[in-house]
Amino acid sequence: MTATTVTPGTDAASLAPAVGRPRPLRMLWVTAVWGACFVAIQWGLRDAPVLWFAALRALVAGAALLAVGRTQHRPGPVGVRAWGLIVVLGLVNVTVGFGAMFAAAGGLATGTAAVLANAQPLLILLPAWWLYGEAVSRRTAGALVVGFTGLVLVAVPGGGGRGAALSLLAASAITAGTLLSRRLGSLDVIVASGWHFVIGGAVLAVGAEAVEGAPVIAWTPRFIAVLAFLSLVGSAAAFVAWFTETRRARLDALSAWTFLTPVVGIVLGAVVLSERTSGWTGVGLVAVLVAMGIVLAPGRHRPAPGPTP
Repeated sequence: MTATTVTPGTDAASLAPAVGRPRPLRMLWVTAVWGACFVAIQWGLRDAPVLWFAALRALVAGAALLAVGRTQHRPGPVGVRAWGLIVVLGLVNVTVGFGAMFAAAGGLATGTAAVLANAQPLLILLPAWWLYGEAVSRRTAGALVVGFTGLVLVAVPGGGGRGAALSLLAASAITAGTLLSRRLGSLDVIVASGWHFVIGGAVLAVGAEAVEGAPVIAWTPRFIAVLAFLSLVGSAAAFVAWFTETRRARLDALSAWTFLTPVVGIVLGAVVLSERTSGWTGVGLVAVLVAMGIVLAPGRHRPAPGPTP
């Protein structure tokens, strides 16, 4: 792989409306991996405190990506604007997003946590229009609402309260991270992703020390395997693929794929963790698949004039 040219900030193309469609095989892989992550988090929380676990996931992922970048002689970020963007992305996507996601997982069923943490398809519609002029048709907006309704039908029996609020906070943070990642421009995606994990994870570690004290972790074979999966596959590889797609694909079509993440989480939660599902599960999953079919069907997308930042 060849390194990309670094610019000290965002380029004009990163602010223009995207017209590409997400790559189906790549997105199937990403969403399946992220769905499995919710089960892995439940397992890992048996051996590690919440915030330290989240911080370790990010720090290991960041270290791995930076090692790849160094081995391949990829260029690092240059300039205050580039570093500022990476810092903000790390704080939003990792510190807030990972922290809230892990905290929510400790108090919710896997399916419920996965659904609420993946409300991104709805949350991203207006910001994508406002920031990047990506117009959304009534058909697409309606399909996204139907899809999320289907997920709610599946997940509501899993509980709510504080865990639900934390999951929605995680969804909002990850949505903001997706919007920010479009502005990475021509920064090398592997190095930029690595630094955003390291920075966000370091802040998480500081918070973990303040809230949970010194880490008390049972380094069992199970925990090591879970941490390796979450860090290397669910974070490093999956987010590089995701950030690559945010540069070229429409954000509404891209985010629609995340409807599959909680579906995978629900199925794995039932099979692996023996979590019970309600009679509405089938209805909800059909609604999700119908909504995805509508959103992802080839169509004409024309950028609409909208406000610029």
